[in-house]
Amino acid sequence: MTSEPPVHATTVAVHHAGAWKGVMILGPSGAGKSDLALRLIGRGWRLVSDDYTQVWASGGALYTTAPAVIAGRIEARGVGIVSVRTRLTARIVLAVACLPEAVERLPEPQSRRFSGIDLPLLALDPRPASAVDMVAVALQTL
Repeated sequence: MTSEPPVHATTVAVHHAGAWKGVMILGPSGAGKSDLALRLIGRGWRLVSDDYTQVWASGGALYTTAPAVIAGRIEARGVGIVSVRTRLTARIVLAVACLPEAVERLPEPQSRRFSGIDLPLLALDPRPASAVDMVAVALQTL
């Protein structure tokens, strides 16, 4: 098992096709990571970590957990820090890059490497209501 410094990302997981699958949402502060995560949580997903995510590789897969100081909590902008249902750890199968503008209709496949593991990367404007559905659709294609 290899470990790196925490990644500036919010991570959520959903039980899909018989297993828990995680999505790491990337972007700078204010990009909409927590907002997108809260909308996914509203659809039955679980929070793994908000804002910073501890990442490690094991057995050719990528896993994440929350740093202890922030475990179980997420920032709801304008409301404060709130507790939500969580998952202690998750195997990550997709990364989502939050962008401040619309993305190409049919982009070339992208990936991003974490701890020596390449993850499919979905570039996404997290603000539209459909962003939650786009993440779910991308997860189903894996």
